[in-house]
Amino acid sequence: MGNYIQLWKDLFKQVTSGPRIYFLWLTFLGIMILIGINGYLQQMEKGLIVTNMTDQVSWGAYIANFTYIVGLAAAAVMLVIPAYIYKIKAVKEIVFVGEFLAIAAVIMCLLFVMVDMGRPDRLWHIIPFIGKMNWPLSILSWDVIVLNVYLLLSLHIPSYLLYKKYMGEPPDDNYYKPFVYISIFWAISIHTVTAFLYCGLGGRPFWNTAILAPRFLASAFAVGPSLILLTLQIMQKTASFPVKDEAYVILKRITTVALIINLFLLGCEIFKEFYTDSAHSSSARYLFLGLDGHNLLVPYIWTAVAFNVIATLIFSIPELRENRGYLNMACVLAIVGIWIEKGMGLIIPGFIPSPLGDIVEYTPSLIEIQVCAGIWAVGAFLFTISLKTSIPIETGELRFGSLGHPQGSPTKFSHRSSEENLHWSSPKIPPIGF
Repeated sequence: MGNYIQLWKDLFKQVTSGPRIYFLWLTFLGIMILIGINGYLQQMEKGLIVTNMTDQVSWGAYIANFTYIVGLAAAAVMLVIPAYIYKIKAVKEIVFVGEFLAIAAVIMCLLFVMVDMGRPDRLWHIIPFIGKMNWPLSILSWDVIVLNVYLLLSLHIPSYLLYKKYMGEPPDDNYYKPFVYISIFWAISIHTVTAFLYCGLGGRPFWNTAILAPRFLASAFAVGPSLILLTLQIMQKTASFPVKDEAYVILKRITTVALIINLFLLGCEIFKEFYTDSAHSSSARYLFLGLDGHNLLVPYIWTAVAFNVIATLIFSIPELRENRGYLNMACVLAIVGIWIEKGMGLIIPGFIPSPLGDIVEYTPSLIEIQVCAGIWAVGAFLFTISLKTSIPIETGELRFGSLGHPQGSPTKFSHRSSEENLHWSSPKIPPIGF
């Protein structure tokens, strides 16, 4: 227990020290969180009337962001599989980045569900075996269960491994590897169950498609590695964290394949909607072409399609993919394009037109934008703090006894050889291999 307490003390020292850019970033995130809290307090005081959601469009920016962020959480499996199934060392050394991204993403998902429910006292209804959430018939109850279990798995695995590295002891496979294999299945299940939330609603033809779950997973496996690619470069520049070229190569290959599959499935959906030209295609016509003079989302969805096509082309052409500037641009385009397509471009058209034929367009209110920005800031804050505390342990800079406090026991195990530790602690940043 004493060693564990000392770990938290050392982590606190890591969080409270750093360059000016680090504290400016945390200050910015803190301001955004306060803006989000202010918006949520207004929503609590006046009710969901402060949002632009209506009886016709009952899900808005909150659920759109929830759907997108579930994909970020699921994308961590794209590092876990090559690291633990194929035992690729270069990926195993950065798998903690994906795990901490999953933790931040799941917490954001739960926050978006909370704010969308209106009153926080309703939350007990979705607690398994306590609330009245109609489990197991309700798909929402399954979604709550898989998200919370995935959060626990994502918390346990990196925390245990980092603690063992901090103590200089070898990890016991029995304490984390079974959970690693479970998390692979669970990562796929959280996005699959989320897709079932939509395609199981018979009154919304726009979502009634069997390929919705594969579309969710393909887009998630494109967005997650794209964000991780950008994060790794920031880690190299700001924390001198070395990343092997092989890890970048694998992440780029995963993103390339996922983007191609995502575009293919989107094309299949467009063909089905417009070739049949049935009454059930009204939602798709509203999204892509406009409906009866209502075309609010048309420029957004075509922007998203253009972003996804450009990102796919850059990732598919080796000469462009190996150029750092083009690669980073492709990552940003994929992240933004899929956010539009899978967020507002998926949720809002499902309600338009209503079952009675009403066309009520929706744009988020200022309160909704404030709350969304605050929740995103919470996720970014947690992700930043997690990396700030874990990088020194991963590189060997932070070990029990390394900050001047008494050592409880001699180091029994070193994660890397002395030669490797010298290389990893060097301030020189190795080439990325773009």
